[in-house]
Amino acid sequence: MQSEKQTNSLSKFTSSLKRFIEWIDPILVPLLAILTSMIVGGIIIKSVGGDPILAYKGLLEGSFGSAELGPVKSQRAMSETAVWATPYIFAGLAVALAFKGGLFNIGAEGQLALGAVFSSLIGYALPGWLGVDLPTIIHLPLAILGGLVMGGIWAGIVGALKAYTGGHEVINTIMMNYIALNSTSFLLNGVMKDPSPTNVIARTPLIAESARFAPMFEGLRVHWGFVLALFTAVFIWWLLNKTTLGFEIRTVGANPDAAHYAGVNVKRTLILTMFISGALAGMAGAIEVTGLNYRHELGFSQGYGFDAIAIALLGKSHPIGVVLASILFAAMRNGATRMQFLTQMPVDLISMIQAFILLFVAADAIVRFIFHIKSTGERVVLTRGWGG
Repeated sequence: MQSEKQTNSLSKFTSSLKRFIEWIDPILVPLLAILTSMIVGGIIIKSVGGDPILAYKGLLEGSFGSAELGPVKSQRAMSETAVWATPYIFAGLAVALAFKGGLFNIGAEGQLALGAVFSSLIGYALPGWLGVDLPTIIHLPLAILGGLVMGGIWAGIVGALKAYTGGHEVINTIMMNYIALNSTSFLLNGVMKDPSPTNVIARTPLIAESARFAPMFEGLRVHWGFVLALFTAVFIWWLLNKTTLGFEIRTVGANPDAAHYAGVNVKRTLILTMFISGALAGMAGAIEVTGLNYRHELGFSQGYGFDAIAIALLGKSHPIGVVLASILFAAMRNGATRMQFLTQMPVDLISMIQAFILLFVAADAIVRFIFHIKSTGERVVLTRGWGG
């Protein structure tokens, strides 16, 4: 009897351990990739005569504050990290959703820029077109919707090309980036340029007060767009896991042929996936306009769309993982100045560490080999071949 109890207990423990390993595996590799990247970064800092401990201390203080900095500077540090994280969350969700559908959206940069342009246009021009002042409850949602729809349409074109011609979304989104960014430059240097006689920069006029997010706290730049980004991440999780459309997106991403035989409209799903992905990227641009800059300025978003690829990979294409990865990247960007001040290390080191994180996450076999971890989780389908 005692032996049977011991056997049952061992069986329960083994089963629980197996479930724990299955649960932790998706986050274990990203965490170890971050750790490995920080170690490599520390070795580089040490090799050029710097102090890795002091550098990472400065990075942490600059991102989240400390008792040494005081409450005011600490609040400002956390506020700026949230400000950086907001567009990262939206853009990261855009790329992650496309990954779930078996698509590689490299066009988030262009979709974000066009979203910002159209959000700005609605923000400053709509009251004049209508001849009336709009209340915030109408004007602000319209400004965000303009950016969302424009980003969605721009990415939806690529989805339609993929669905009906087999054109590879990677190539098409890269080409669409060039069109979007150069069109944005043309507009900001032309018909949409701020006509103020003192302005010599390629930027739009300021949007109306009624099209702006209010700051969350007086004296800090963090705005309600950050909260909207968190709610959007929860919504995307619900969409992917609790709705028919989400099931179809995941099924097409896993195996489009099987999805077709199961009755899923693969072409429609591809187009919708890219549209929603582009809409999220467009929202990133719209929120930056309505919540932070209050206008669109040429080059303000440079790099967000490409950082989003690393964020989606680090977050394993899971919405909550994307939020955490976005906060990490935002903290590294925001804390870089403090790190440089304390150690005189160039801020380019942060980009180097981010590149190592991306390398170790994308080539997870390296991390698994270093730490002797067996592969148990499913692999994300990033993209398919031409016509696939």
